[in-house]
Amino acid sequence: MKLLINGESREILRAANVAELVGELGLPAPAILIEHNGLALRREEWVGRVLAEGDRVELVRIVAGG
Repeated sequence: MKLLINGESREILRAANVAELVGELGLPAPAILIEHNGLALRREEWVGRVLAEGDRVELVRIVAGG
């Protein structure tokens, strides 16, 4: 299925929900903030957010430092 991830069209092979998308992309879950179709998600909501063709996902990686 095709998703719009951070403004770019990407083909996703296996992920059915946001949690699986994080795994498929190989992202470090504790350091990621996610917005799905304009709604910011808490980590506990990732499993319940089902993905569909054309969904918009924004991924932001948290980086600490000064």
